[in-house]
Amino acid sequence: MNLNRYDHDFYAWTQEQAQLLRTGKFNQIDFDHIAEEIEDMGRSEKRELESRLEVLLMHLLKWQFQPNLRSRSWQLTIKEQRLRLEKLLAENPSLKSFLADSLEKIYQLATISAERETGLSYFPQICPYSLTEIFTPEFLPTEEAGNFNK
Repeated sequence: MNLNRYDHDFYAWTQEQAQLLRTGKFNQIDFDHIAEEIEDMGRSEKRELESRLEVLLMHLLKWQFQPNLRSRSWQLTIKEQRLRLEKLLAENPSLKSFLADSLEKIYQLATISAERETGLSYFPQICPYSLTEIFTPEFLPTEEAGNFNK
């Protein structure tokens, strides 16, 4: 087994490690790198959750604070992100506990994205939507929603 393969031909390394696992050749397995890759896979799922939630929150903000520009496209993006988040959480239920802890940080990123896209700079500092609202398929915020003062 070539341990340098991990750094120089990752695909070949993955195939080799899978074969070693399947054939029970545990004394030849690159356990340190396998553990590292498994952790990276978990972080990747978490990053996808953060990214999709950020996009969803940004579109909820755009929907709420730009009522004259509402479009079917925004509505479909909101629907799509909810469905993708539901699928991701169904496949990774342990990420649900991460949502409540991370909502405010992800919301801060969403406000930056919304500000960049809209030119508006007066979004609420604290997320005006509960997790229940965020995941409720019928929920679309109104102009009056949340504690918002211009």
